[in-house]
Amino acid sequence: MRALLEESFRAAVAAADPLHILAPHIPAPPKGRTFVAAAGKAAASMALAVERNWQGLLDGIAITRYGHGLPTERIRVVEAGHPVPDEAGEAASREMLEKTRQLNENDLLLALISGGGSSLLSLPAPGVSMAELKSLTAQLLRSGAAIQEINTVRKHLSAIAGGRLAAASRAPVLALIISDVTGDDPTHIASGPCAPDPTTVEDARAVLAKYGIASPGAFSETPKPGDAVFSRVRNHVVATAHRSLEAAAEIFKVNAITPVILGDTITGEASEVAKVMAALVREIRKHKMPFRPPVALISGGECTVTVRGQGGRGGRCSEFLLSLAIELEGVDNIWAIAADTDGIDGSEDNAGAILFPDTLARARTKGLDPRALLAGNDSYSFFAPLGDLLITGPTRTNVNDYRAIVVR
Repeated sequence: MRALLEESFRAAVAAADPLHILAPHIPAPPKGRTFVAAAGKAAASMALAVERNWQGLLDGIAITRYGHGLPTERIRVVEAGHPVPDEAGEAASREMLEKTRQLNENDLLLALISGGGSSLLSLPAPGVSMAELKSLTAQLLRSGAAIQEINTVRKHLSAIAGGRLAAASRAPVLALIISDVTGDDPTHIASGPCAPDPTTVEDARAVLAKYGIASPGAFSETPKPGDAVFSRVRNHVVATAHRSLEAAAEIFKVNAITPVILGDTITGEASEVAKVMAALVREIRKHKMPFRPPVALISGGECTVTVRGQGGRGGRCSEFLLSLAIELEGVDNIWAIAADTDGIDGSEDNAGAILFPDTLARARTKGLDPRALLAGNDSYSFFAPLGDLLITGPTRTNVNDYRAIVVR
């Protein structure tokens, strides 16, 4: 079962691997030159896919997370800070924006956008310092705010997000996008550098007020839907979480386990979402309703974790599984996996973790207190001693979280 769960995760990741899927979406070269502006956890692999399938003039910059780079020849890869931005991302973003402004009508701006781009495209707007941007980002990440809320704030503190990259280009713009947000709206993916922004400065201030975070007072407005600049811009989503869930479902199907996709838009506190999933599992186990075992409950989306106190080690996927384990104590023959498709769950080195029928029993023999660790947001310290972490290294793509619960 562990091998099957890991195989399903690999299938989900492969369905969003730029080296496998991007080629059919790459356009013909323009009369002039093409500048590639790539940002996100998939930036290096998207850039490499373009290089392998491009015949014309080409150069560019790809900004990705530390450790997520790949060797390229014509598109320079820059590694930078994520999830908290840093000066490496700031410098590369400034150069990207300047080179975009140099394009003319015969050229092409080919933007390669993926999740994580919001912090990697870290060029503060005038009046905003990098120190302020770092502090606000860190506070928002700990607050439990949804990614759409976080990006609403980021857009109005940035000189390049919220449609500003596209607005800087006199050349036509094509953005190829790997979605890591629920709903797959380009305005929310990497804070929409090539998409019109329907949110306002007041919306950004309202988000900070909601979570009790002080406002920097230096917000700036973004280009809106209907702005003429977007008449020469096309945003095209080439990979989604749902397609990855479908690929994982095929793995269970060929192994005689009925796959049920619950959706790719599941959000909320990770520990609370786990309680809802546990209730569904108990219904299946006791009443064989609404699905008969063996069944795999597959879902995606992006849960959140509101960090209490100093917090511990771990991310939303491992926290989901720890809460699920607690809720399903006494329910037999349940297996589960929860992992982030980018290979990094939160702040540690794991993509997620795997839950076994005997997880809690083994934990207690090691003196681990599941409820105390959950209360301290310390799920990594629960799964690590058990050997139940899923460690893949960077996958160089990102279509958000993947979860599968198998009721045998």
